[in-house]
Amino acid sequence: MRKSSKRFPILLWVLLGLFVCRVFGQIVVAISGGVWFLPPMEQWYSGLISYPWLLASQFLIIALLSKICVDVTRNTSWFSAPRLRLGICLLYFGIPYLLVMLIRYAIRMSIYPHERWTGGSIPIFFHWVLALFVLTLAAYNFRNSFGSENKVTRVSRLKHGSAIFCISLGILLWATFQLGPWVLGKKLNARASEYAVRIDRRVSFSARDGIELASDVFHPQGLDKTPTILVRIPFSKTLTNSLFANIIGRFWAERGYTVVIQGTRGRYESGGKYEPLFHEREDGLETLRWLAKQKWYNGKIGMWGGSYFGFTQWSIADQIDPGPAGLMIQIASSRFYDMFYPGGAFSLESALNWAAGSYGEKDVSVQSESLRRGYQAFPLIEADDRSAQDIPFFNDWVSHPVRDEYWKKIDGESRVGTLKSPVFLMAGWFDPFLQAQLNDFIEIKTRTSGEIANATRLVVGPWGHARTIHFPNGVTPRNYRLESLVYSVPWFDLLFRSDAAEKDALPPVQLYIMGENIWRNETEWPLKRTEYRPYFLHESQSLDLKAPSKEESFDSFTYDPLNPVPSLGGAVIGPNAGVHLQNSIESRSDLRLYSTSPLENDTEVTGPVRAILYVESSARCTDFTAKLVDVFPDGSAYNISEGISRLSDLRAGTNKIAIDLWPTAIVFLRGHRIRLEISSSNFPRFDRNPNTCAPIATATQTAKATQRIHHRSTAASHVILPVIPRRIPVR
Repeated sequence: MRKSSKRFPILLWVLLGLFVCRVFGQIVVAISGGVWFLPPMEQWYSGLISYPWLLASQFLIIALLSKICVDVTRNTSWFSAPRLRLGICLLYFGIPYLLVMLIRYAIRMSIYPHERWTGGSIPIFFHWVLALFVLTLAAYNFRNSFGSENKVTRVSRLKHGSAIFCISLGILLWATFQLGPWVLGKKLNARASEYAVRIDRRVSFSARDGIELASDVFHPQGLDKTPTILVRIPFSKTLTNSLFANIIGRFWAERGYTVVIQGTRGRYESGGKYEPLFHEREDGLETLRWLAKQKWYNGKIGMWGGSYFGFTQWSIADQIDPGPAGLMIQIASSRFYDMFYPGGAFSLESALNWAAGSYGEKDVSVQSESLRRGYQAFPLIEADDRSAQDIPFFNDWVSHPVRDEYWKKIDGESRVGTLKSPVFLMAGWFDPFLQAQLNDFIEIKTRTSGEIANATRLVVGPWGHARTIHFPNGVTPRNYRLESLVYSVPWFDLLFRSDAAEKDALPPVQLYIMGENIWRNETEWPLKRTEYRPYFLHESQSLDLKAPSKEESFDSFTYDPLNPVPSLGGAVIGPNAGVHLQNSIESRSDLRLYSTSPLENDTEVTGPVRAILYVESSARCTDFTAKLVDVFPDGSAYNISEGISRLSDLRAGTNKIAIDLWPTAIVFLRGHRIRLEISSSNFPRFDRNPNTCAPIATATQTAKATQRIHHRSTAASHVILPVIPRRIPVR
């Protein structure tokens, strides 16, 4: 060994000794249960493997490092010859390793006040030790190879440059991922992070039927018992889903909550067969019992999530001790039947989007062409076969058009009536669950205890089903995914932290007012100051507050199920949701338009919308549809809300029917016109009525129907708009 190289063995032995001290310290903590000057056991390892396996791996590392130290000291074995390439490889490993651990330490020190300045970061110091060991060994190989035939110039600069670029990019991506929850908190203006997070992966228990339900559990380090946020997700475990779950779990855990993200049966990493909506009650109850046995459980559970996540909350909303002490339900209702069958018609576009994307073991991206094949033919029950394959749960949805025992098993008898905790409801103006979710809010306010009713909150925003809506005036609100999290920390803090100061920040009702594109705080829904004004339909195709005369008669059109009015936007699950230009369909002969004159003042319509029509049909079984439209001064027409009424026993002559359109909140601006479109189809938003009175799920034959809309004084068809009085601007 060269005289100048004698320092390498000494340094390597010193670094090995430090690592041995680290392992010895962890053993002491494990045996004694804790030592005041050393971090607790949970902070010594990541939780990826259990402690016995971790200890075994550490002994293997010590054995390997000892062998290296002996070889370098004796200058024997594979270190006796110059190894420039080995030195380069060690350098490529050691420098990123050290940088990663330095960055990790810097993040912990800057973000988590409970970690400063040593505390739980002591184990990181020993990663520095291992990194320095590798770099010392790299330096030894460089030194030992001087004068050899191996020259640095023989190594391609391109290869080195590529390797350095890839390593740098990897470190950057890793650091970005580590900072993800902190960045998310900044975007949401959430309170600051406090705790470093330890993650237990794939923690599972067996349900009564032997199925393993698996969770990732995110622990705030330094807290023994905490409130729990439970999220039960029905998604495949893809890289994207895992990244989102990791960031969101850490986001809440950094603020003092233990977060349990569990796959529902047959999803994420949970076992069993995925059968949507049928196992969530039983599995949810077993999950609550499992949570109550955990050492970190402090008796308080909050739940979060939208759509199917929301259903998993409603399924166990009647539970206490253990049970959720607060729910945060987005774009979902207590009655899924109401989403599938609004007005009695089947929500075909939403149902097929859902079924075709999640029928298998893994979620798939649904192609528009495959959906189109499913929509276009008869019978309805085979739409899934044409689009993807036979999907049993889709067949069930189609085969149960009334609220029978099938839907009672899913929705329960009265979920709101047995609710045991306050709820934060988030809804979207273009979400198919909107009507039912607003009914949930009204029921909670009128049927539950005062404490639950007073604490319940409602937010209705510019969203579709987990989608952000783009408005025709160029306004695009903040992304829905961010909005779904923005209230979570204030809500759970309000429920579970005695020092929470969010009461004033969470008004009873918050509404996004379209047209003006502003948020507004309210105290109730519907608004008490609403003036419900009837706008009457006239044969001149006008829409106004004046009742029709005796002389007016009716408008008529022919509805052909084989040539339905196509859907353009609306409240659907899928990419077509939202606001779309309607002009391309408004010239159809099976569509009747009724419009106001250009408005002299801004007119706000906020609340439930209902059309009362006096109709006739040549068919005993048929549909009538209505759509509220905002017509811009240039004639561009955009959908606002829609509804349908499925009629199964029309009598001869005039029939009075009601169509509940989607509730809304919009300011029709001065110069715009309010329009009502009447037809008998809005397809595939709603399935087609074949007009034959045969079971719609299996019907293959259709018939045309002649439809009439009356607007005379004794049969005055009209739409009731919830107008909010506004101050008239002084000109």
